[in-house]
Amino acid sequence: MRFLLFLILLAAPFTVLRAQQPQSAIRALLQKQTASWNEGNLEEFMTTYWQSDSLIFIGKRGPTYGWQATLDNYKKSYPDTAAMGKLAFNILELKPLSADVYFVVGKWHLQRTVGDLQGHFSLIIKRIKGAWKIIADHSS
Repeated sequence: MRFLLFLILLAAPFTVLRAQQPQSAIRALLQKQTASWNEGNLEEFMTTYWQSDSLIFIGKRGPTYGWQATLDNYKKSYPDTAAMGKLAFNILELKPLSADVYFVVGKWHLQRTVGDLQGHFSLIIKRIKGAWKIIADHSS
């Protein structure tokens, strides 16, 4: 019995660590988005999204399907670094839906000389071939 208790106590920190690893990776993904955006690099920003025709982005104009269409919309809406401004995220929730899928809710804020913008977002982020990617983005 003591040996079983010892094994359980020995494994507990590793279980917590395993649970924290996806959350750390997802936070790093969102930090990469922020840094890429703030450098004015939309192509690098888009590497955090699933490069698939099945990607869905939902904004004020409704749904956009596909990685390329999403990138094209970003380029149209934010043609230069003045329009892009400086991005900041505030993560409100980060919940596992399964071992390889997370639901993220947060606030976004763009500080711009032409006027600030802000809103909320929800993301579904999935581990695909070992890498975390945004597969659905609803930003308003």
